[in-house]
Amino acid sequence: MTARKRLQAVLGLALLSAASATPCLAHEQTGVGGGLASGLLHPLTGTDHLVAMVAVGIWGAQLGGAAIWVLPVVFPLVMALGAVAGILKIALPVPELVIALSALVLGLAVALRVRVPFAAAAAIVAIFAIFHGHAHGVELPTAANPMAYGCGFVVATGLLHACGITIGALARWPGGERLIQGVGAAIAALGSYFVAASLGAIA
Repeated sequence: MTARKRLQAVLGLALLSAASATPCLAHEQTGVGGGLASGLLHPLTGTDHLVAMVAVGIWGAQLGGAAIWVLPVVFPLVMALGAVAGILKIALPVPELVIALSALVLGLAVALRVRVPFAAAAAIVAIFAIFHGHAHGVELPTAANPMAYGCGFVVATGLLHACGITIGALARWPGGERLIQGVGAAIAALGSYFVAASLGAIA
């Protein structure tokens, strides 16, 4: 299989996952079995989490250098810490709104090709990671094995980052950067919808 066909397959899988996911469902899985398999599937069943994770990978690829691999490593690690805080019932302000904002902000960063210092990018990603992880931890099903479930959603998150990095590789082809920016704009549009829905729920 050529590199082009592999990339097309990855893009197809990402689009299929996004199309079949339910908005904001990534944090509403009460009653699932809660083992390793559930943890692996969890990030793929909520569009808010899925698109934000893909955006992290794309943005890292756009920034280049160490950001390509550091951002996708920072996010799962900090997310795991956030999950521990959630399990311990440590409250965070308006978590669903911040999670929605993560899709909007990261989508805009990709669409506008925002370039910031590496440390600033890592800090932005880490802040969002805490809230994503916290939501997973707070709503971890009571029947779950926290360790297996946590390992599952961390691994799945890493795979979504890898998908984003692969999409970022399109920049090497003619017109690829425009396509990447289009993907970022779509993620930002979804983020806007999530923000509006979260604000409506708060109101």
